[in-house]
Amino acid sequence: MELEWLNAELVELVDGYTVDSDGPEPTNKLTTVLVAFQGGFVHIRDRGSSMRVQVVSAPAVRRVVYKKHFR
Repeated sequence: MELEWLNAELVELVDGYTVDSDGPEPTNKLTTVLVAFQGGFVHIRDRGSSMRVQVVSAPAVRRVVYKKHFR
């Protein structure tokens, strides 16, 4: 199954969960990334990289903000 990638303005994880970032330390908040939802998981990809994908379980996610155009 191919993932549907969405442009996310913000991905925020609940306290205690982190992902790697471009900065020196892991973070629980990412901006301007791509996200895809599959089952109980959220795939997170930096817009500048097509190779590196981080996957977190859905309960680890506090909030995702993205724009979706509806027809």
